[in-house]
Amino acid sequence: MKWRGGKSERMENKSFMNINNIMKQAKQMQAQMMKIQDNLANEKVEATVGGGMVKATFTGQGDIVEIKIDPEVINPDDKEMLEDLIVSAVNEGLKKSRELMTERMGGITGALGAMGMRM
Repeated sequence: MKWRGGKSERMENKSFMNINNIMKQAKQMQAQMMKIQDNLANEKVEATVGGGMVKATFTGQGDIVEIKIDPEVINPDDKEMLEDLIVSAVNEGLKKSRELMTERMGGITGALGAMGMRM
């Protein structure tokens, strides 16, 4: 006959409760992350280079949504300069977009770190 209610059984129940709490927290974090991702899709960041000659606009998720080029910078004899400005604007916009995402996700990634998980 096996004795019930001993220390081993209480530890198993406690472990089960801890796993349930972790799963519940994980679901809450997943819902928060999805909400943040949706919000980031609607947020915009802009990068302007060349004294305002080229402007790139991105969503918070890193999607480019617009590039504006001042007509004064369009010179068929110096297309390399325009190409460089566009590349610079895109790179700066991507950087700003990543920074925004990191800022918005900071609370969730911090909570995961507190749980012993790495992002």
